[in-house]
Amino acid sequence: MRIVVLPGDGIGPEIAAATLAVLRAASERFQLGVTLEEHAVGHASLEMFGTTVRPDLIETVRAADGLILGPTATFDFKDEARGEINPSRYFRKNLDLFANIRPARTYPGRPARFGTFDLVVVRENTEGFYADRNMEQGNAELLVTPDVVVSLRRITRLCCERIAHAACRLAMKRRKRLTIVHKANVLKIGDGMFLDVCREAARGYPGLAVDDVLVDAMMAHVVRQPERFDVIVATNMFGDILSDLTAELSGSLGLGGSLNVGAKYAMAQAAHGSAPDIAGKDIANPISLILSMALLLAWNAERIGAPRFEAAAHGIEDAVAAAMREGRVTRDVGGTLGTTATGQAITDLLRSGASAS
Repeated sequence: MRIVVLPGDGIGPEIAAATLAVLRAASERFQLGVTLEEHAVGHASLEMFGTTVRPDLIETVRAADGLILGPTATFDFKDEARGEINPSRYFRKNLDLFANIRPARTYPGRPARFGTFDLVVVRENTEGFYADRNMEQGNAELLVTPDVVVSLRRITRLCCERIAHAACRLAMKRRKRLTIVHKANVLKIGDGMFLDVCREAARGYPGLAVDDVLVDAMMAHVVRQPERFDVIVATNMFGDILSDLTAELSGSLGLGGSLNVGAKYAMAQAAHGSAPDIAGKDIANPISLILSMALLLAWNAERIGAPRFEAAAHGIEDAVAAAMREGRVTRDVGGTLGTTATGQAITDLLRSGASAS
């Protein structure tokens, strides 16, 4: 498996290095034959090439078997005419990565303030209220007058159908429970279509239990009783907010894996930002990117029909769980280690075949 690695900005290079140490150990233990190809992106690329994403980089990624993108300083990149391209948006759009898979779970041995749970948010990734994802040209936020802004949302049947089926397929592999999150009582046409399409898709999966919850009520339910939920599907903005919440409920946003998936390509990406205030201090939590990388391996297992990649993904997840249980993690999740040492601890546990329980 050939993987392109783009370390990114801020803490990106640090957590990417820890992630690659784990990946190399997984490749050795499970005989994956992983090869890594690293390229600059973000500020490093802007300094070297005058653009945050080189034009030829997309073809390099398309020719590979997967992409790992570290966090980038997206807030800094405002003017594409000056080469300031948002790398995350660029790859999601050009590779048509329509599903953002965001698992969240608690870990044995760590405090579970909201109860134990294991769920996945499946977020539509290409349209909705996000101004940079729903127009062929230009921006979906309009400055009508200096005091009036209009933000447009695009919802299409095609995008509703493909995210609905992605969520249903995932739910059938888990506990066969799907929750549709929406605001169809107010956004009657857009969310109404999303809800109808999801319900129709779910009817094609015998044995799948389906319910739906209004997004505002969902925020209360998932805090009060997160163990109630298995797979949750939502439109872009609602899914973005909900997946950050569920990751934080598990203990930290730094524990939330994230995989962006399309019909042909997938991109592992940490759920959090580049955190420039702690960059270079060896205190950043690498677990989000490590778990995202594990999701990428599991996706490749299904793509090529190679169970050893699925076994490697489970092995990495078990090693993370063991590190959490033993407190061999960064301070933000109850440990005492730095970024590099946390990556090394997970690597050692992976090599030893540590179990999750």
